[in-house]
This record gives sequence, C-alpha cells and structure tokens, in this order.
Amino acid sequence: MSKNAEVKCPNCKEVFKVDDSVYTDIVKQVRDQQFQDEIVKRLEIAEKEKQSAIELTESKIKGEYQELLAQKNQEISDLKLKSKEELVLEVTKKEDKIRDLQSQLENAETQKKLEVSEALKSIEKERDQLKNDLKLKDSEKENLEKSLQADFKRELESKEQIIKYRDEEIERLKDYKQKLSTKMLGETLEQHCEIEFNKLRATAFQSAYFEKDNDASAGSKGDYIFKETDHDGNEIVSIMFEMKNENDQTSTKKKNEDFFAKLDKDRNDKGCEYAVLVSLLEADNEFYNTGIVDVSYKYEKMYVIRPQFFIPMITLLRNAGMKSLAYKAELNTVRNQNIDITNFEEKIETFKTGFARNYDLAKRQFGEAIKEIDKSISHLNKIKDALTSSERNLRLANDKAEELTIKKLTYNNPTMKQKFDNLNNQ
Repeated sequence: MSKNAEVKCPNCKEVFKVDDSVYTDIVKQVRDQQFQDEIVKRLEIAEKEKQSAIELTESKIKGEYQELLAQKNQEISDLKLKSKEELVLEVTKKEDKIRDLQSQLENAETQKKLEVSEALKSIEKERDQLKNDLKLKDSEKENLEKSLQADFKRELESKEQIIKYRDEEIERLKDYKQKLSTKMLGETLEQHCEIEFNKLRATAFQSAYFEKDNDASAGSKGDYIFKETDHDGNEIVSIMFEMKNENDQTSTKKKNEDFFAKLDKDRNDKGCEYAVLVSLLEADNEFYNTGIVDVSYKYEKMYVIRPQFFIPMITLLRNAGMKSLAYKAELNTVRNQNIDITNFEEKIETFKTGFARNYDLAKRQFGEAIKEIDKSISHLNKIKDALTSSERNLRLANDKAEELTIKKLTYNNPTMKQKFDNLNNQ
C-alpha cells in the first residue's frame, strides 16, 4: 500500500489518510474480530443445540410420565370395582411399577445429564480446537504479515531505486537535449543513420550511393539521397531521406505531417522514386510508433519511420526495386520481341508495298514498251513497205539505166549524135 493513502469511510463518508502500520493494525483487528465472531457464533449454535436436546428429553420424559399417570388413574378407576385383596395386589404392583418408573426416570435424568455433559465436553473440545486453530492462524498471519512486509519493503526499496534511476536518467537526457541546439539534434540523428548505413556499406550496399543532398538550386534540399543501380546501369531504387528531431524544451512542437509537402517536393526535384521521413517527432503518437507508416494516401510512395527501421526500410524498398527491375527486364524482353515482330511485319508490308508499286510500274512500262514495240513494228512495216517499194523502183530505174544507150539517146537528135561522134574520134 502506498504511503499516506486516502481511505473513505463507507458510513460517514469521511476521507482520512492511512499509512502501512495503521493499515496493518486495521487488517489485524478485522481478522481478529472475524475469528472471535466465528467462535461466538459456533458457541451459540452449540448452546442452542444443547438446550434443544435438554428440552426434547424433558418433553419426552414428561410425555411418558403423563401417559403412565393417565394409565394409573385409569387403572385406579378400574380397581374400584375389584375386591380389596385384588386392590392391594394391584396397588403393590403399581407401586413396584411406580418405583421402576421412578428408577427409570432417575436413570433417564442421569443419562440426560451424561449426554449433556458429553455434549458440553464435545463443544468445549471443539471450542478449544477453535482456540488453538485461532492461535495457529494468528501465528501464521503474523508470520505472513512479517514476510509480506519484508517483501513489500524490499520491493518498495527496489521500485524506489528504479524510479530514482529512471528520474535521474530522464533528467540527464533532458539536460543533454537542452544543451544541444535544434541543428545539432538533427545532425546527431543524421550521423546515427549514416553510421548505421556505413556499417553495412561494404557488405550489403557495395554499389549503392548514399550521400548528403547539397544541391539547393531548386530552392530547398533534403538530408540524404540513396540510389542503387545494377551492373548495366539500370536504377534499382532511389530514396530521398529527411531526418527530423526536436528538443523537449521547444515551445512550439512540430508534427511529422508538417514536413510531408517539402519532402515530396525535394523527392520530385531530385528525381527520386521514394520519400522517407526518419522522425523522432510525436514520440507519444502510437500511429507512428507501430513501425513503418505508409502515408501514400497523402503523398505518393512516402513513408514515416523511427530510426530503428532505417536499415530495414532501405532493404525492403531495395528488394522491391530488384523484383520490379526483373519484371521490367522481362517486360522489355517481351516488348523488344514484340517490336522485332512488328518491325519484321512492317518490313514485309514495306517490301510488299514496294514490290507491288514496282510491279505496277514495271507492268505499266512493259505495256507501254509493248505498245511502243507495236508502234515500232508498225513503223518498221511501213519502212519495210517503203524500202520494198523503193527497191522495186530502183530495180526499174536500174533496168531503165541498163536499157539506156547512146544510140537511144541520140536517136532523132543529130546534135547530140555529132557530139558523141566527135568524142569518139578524139
């Protein structure tokens, strides 16, 4: 029981303070009174049972005596009609019977007293046993109370020491936090996360990039950027981190959601896929103390975590990114296959279109060539006919030329005949 605990009286409704010693005395008095009331109650019951037995025995004996007396009176009435000798004999018998009855009555009284005595002895023995039990219970109660008091004292001392140590630790932490500026608190949290990451960088994150965001060209910057790529340079995952802490003595307390908009802007400006707020704000808020909190209902792919979930969060998102990258590779393979099939079909269609166009052109040109050939044939036939006609004319002309002689030329032409004759003579 705590020191100076307040107790309210159920009758007078008065409230008064009770310490451990008073509480122990009250409990002892209540227990002693309970045992005493139990003994008195059992003695009363035994006394009532004894009185009932006595009354029952007396009532039984009185009934038997009255019955005998009635019989005797009846017999006396009957004896009046008998002779004197018979009366004397009957009286003698009756007196003997009366003496027997008196002897039985005395024996019954003695038996009754003996039964009452035995009942009293039994009750007294039970009373003595109850007293012994009461003493034993008192002894056990005292030992138990001493043991409980010792245990309570040790537990109280242990609790007081724990409370004292906890208060001292709280005061020390408060004093330590109070000495740090708000910027130093944030840097302390950042250093914690950076140290935790560097412990696993050489083994688990060999190809990962995790550095402070120093680019404020967009007007603001986050705290850290995590990026990881595969051997082909494909991005597996990228995360924008923001670390937030707050001094307990700060007059205006910040909330986690106060930083969501800025974190989302920084994530989009730096081209990161995920946004994670590592926060010690709202330490009493069970919503953020349950583990990894998904706030994608406000901002896409954004999470709020406590510092102990920093490495598990990176691992979780990286594993998801690797699976997504594998799916993307399979999708690209299928897409490339579809593109190859599409390109093949397009080439076939292009070839068919070009072939059809060239075929049409060749067909038209072939038709025109046939037409030209037909025209040429017709023209050549005309030329042939002309040449044939010319050959006939030349043949006729040759025949005419062969038939032409000087004699025919100078026939009936004396002048020309004279001329030719002169030439021949010369």
